[in-house]
Amino acid sequence: MKQPADIVAAIESRLTKTWAQTLTLESDKAAWPHRFPLSGGSSRAIGDDFTTVVRVVADWRDWAQGFNAELVDRAKRIGVVTHSIPSHLFVPSIDEAARILGAEWQSRLERGRDRLTELRLRFPELVGLSGLLKAVDGFTDVDFDLLLRAGAWFAENSADGLTPRQVPLEGFHAKWLDTRQHLVATLAGKPDLALARNHPPRIHFSYLDPDYLARGGRKHDSASVGDSFAPAYAPQVVIISENKDTAVNFPELPGAISVEGVGRGGGTIASFGWLVNASAIIYWGDMDADGLEILDGFRAAGVPARSMFMDTESFDFWERYGTNVNKHGVVLTAREPRPVPYLTDDERKLYLGLVHPSWSRNRRIEQERIPLAVARAKAVVASGG
Repeated sequence: MKQPADIVAAIESRLTKTWAQTLTLESDKAAWPHRFPLSGGSSRAIGDDFTTVVRVVADWRDWAQGFNAELVDRAKRIGVVTHSIPSHLFVPSIDEAARILGAEWQSRLERGRDRLTELRLRFPELVGLSGLLKAVDGFTDVDFDLLLRAGAWFAENSADGLTPRQVPLEGFHAKWLDTRQHLVATLAGKPDLALARNHPPRIHFSYLDPDYLARGGRKHDSASVGDSFAPAYAPQVVIISENKDTAVNFPELPGAISVEGVGRGGGTIASFGWLVNASAIIYWGDMDADGLEILDGFRAAGVPARSMFMDTESFDFWERYGTNVNKHGVVLTAREPRPVPYLTDDERKLYLGLVHPSWSRNRRIEQERIPLAVARAKAVVASGG
């Protein structure tokens, strides 16, 4: 027989999937009220563990007294005696479901209703609001107000050919608008905002080949996606370092270049054929969950990179330099792991450990704590040199 905690989890799962459609009345089939099954066991199965069942039933009756949810009993004959055993929990409404889950969900529904009212008032022609309601669920009140204002402006005006930074909207940051274009366009009733693209992404890198540098060649260079460009020499070894200082100061290495990381923008690196066609591509990031997720994303984007100092053995050796805060000083904690299908078994083992609640060690080792001379020697080995 299921415990109250099991049904609370089932209630949250159903509420997560259905709250927006329920508030907007967009679903043909009402999600609430709903009956949650507590047990599918036969009378014989219940009789075989009757002592436990009696205890769980008592827990259920105590628990149910605090809510307006109803325990639905079913007669079960155990031996020669008929007992009333709860078979379902009947939750009468979405609001009662939220009350069972606590204040956070109650506030979420209240906020959702308020925002739905505002959306319908400001944009009466909108349909299919459940998706939009979900999209703005995590918005602050300030962000939601900005969205409404932007939607109203674009409904009446055109910004065709302008970049997000050039749009004459007061109080808006270009990055805010750039990352929310699809939502603004939805409010404005347009397929898109017809904004011009920002400048194409680019990479910055340093030449490391000692012979080339000895001839007076430039040390640092850059290239933009889509531009006609060829490096001073076709690199045989590419070292992608997430830390800029590490990339710029990487020691000389024959046939190599050192590329400054672009965060999670693996697609930018993948755009340069002369880079991804190198004999050896090495990714060197922080030994933390973010760094390993970035590595996975690079490989997913088509960058055939092998990692350096991003495995369990390296973590064990360098942990004395570890920390439990990120670059912004925020304490690192456990979190739900993301799918990382492109990590090796050892990289994935480290990743799953770093995000697990039971991990009691440091959760981050910054790459710059490792001496560059050691990194150069590791790169030589990793590149097969």
